[in-house]
Amino acid sequence: MEFSVRIPFVDLLGFELRRMDGGEAEIAFDPAADHLNSFDVVHGGASMTLLDVVMAHAARSVQMEMGCVTIEMKTSFMRAAKGPLLAKGRLLHRTATMAFTEGQIFDAAGKLCCHATGTFKYVPRLPTGPGSVQGLNRISTD
Repeated sequence: MEFSVRIPFVDLLGFELRRMDGGEAEIAFDPAADHLNSFDVVHGGASMTLLDVVMAHAARSVQMEMGCVTIEMKTSFMRAAKGPLLAKGRLLHRTATMAFTEGQIFDAAGKLCCHATGTFKYVPRLPTGPGSVQGLNRISTD
């Protein structure tokens, strides 16, 4: 399954969208050496990005024509994340403009590595590509 929009940072990390429907999403991540920290485990920033993306996709799965921007996110790290990872996101509640979500990352053994909650705002999808930076200003003005 392909992501519906190109996110260069997600491309750089190599995330693979596995599922996105009915308020749920799953993304696989096979971290490379560049994604590790000084302890040779997945960097917390990579894990938080994975959680952010999977929760946003869970939110968007019920309203595909809209985009989502992160309003807030809280992450708890339970154990070091190693090897191939699977992130699962779930929409807990939504209003006309907001989505409340949770996400989890599991290692290859199925052990929970981290958990997050996130709040997202639904926004009209913006044009992408050269010259579209002006559209980003519309997000922060309301």
